[in-house]
Amino acid sequence: MILDAFRLDGKVAVVTGAGRGIGKAYALALAEAGADVATVDIHAAEETCAEIQALGRKAKAYAVDLSAAEQEAEPLVGRICEDFGRLDILVNNAGIIRREPFADHSAKNWNDVLAVNLSAPFFLSQAACRRMIAQGQGGKIINIASMLSFQGGILVPGYASSKGGIKSLTMLMANELAPHRICVNAIAPGYIATDNTAPIRANPERNQAILDRIPAGRWGTPEDLKGVCVFLASPASDYMTGATVNVDGGWLAR
Repeated sequence: MILDAFRLDGKVAVVTGAGRGIGKAYALALAEAGADVATVDIHAAEETCAEIQALGRKAKAYAVDLSAAEQEAEPLVGRICEDFGRLDILVNNAGIIRREPFADHSAKNWNDVLAVNLSAPFFLSQAACRRMIAQGQGGKIINIASMLSFQGGILVPGYASSKGGIKSLTMLMANELAPHRICVNAIAPGYIATDNTAPIRANPERNQAILDRIPAGRWGTPEDLKGVCVFLASPASDYMTGATVNVDGGWLAR
């Protein structure tokens, strides 16, 4: 039956930035589809783990500062594999944003954003794919892109650059890892109601301008992203790699 192709029973997933918002939604979606989940966040995502365990799945929280992923990625993946026995799915969701005009954008803001949004997925994916290759059973890596993987945006040069880089990195990884049956795709969320977008939604004029351009007529929610995450993590997408999937209410089509 086709719905069986979306099941994740027996799989182990890692979700970064799983403590709240979109990352929490991804973690819960994978657990609802049958996966055990390791949550990674700068603060231990114990609440997310408790909700996963309530679904009957195994969960464990790992508190890691992903700005230091170059040093932390390999030990982290090693601990997860020791605790769960394997690794099948990696969702590189953790991200930060710093709003500042281009002419005044500080080196610190630039470096902080690139470290978490682009370097961390690179180093975590390296560590994860080595385990997946050694297991010999393939795997799924899901990166989180953005509408700014396609557009320039304003006031967020580090964020826009990191998300453009994620789109290209996803394609490169897909090319190199396909022989190992590791599929690498990205999700590009549109305007989603989270803590990161709260300042925009609090500005009545900016909020209305955004709504006027979204054909669906509303902001997205983290729950709107759960289905595509399960699809890309599951056998249903085994012949799909190198793609960036827009989930934006039609924003980019407008």
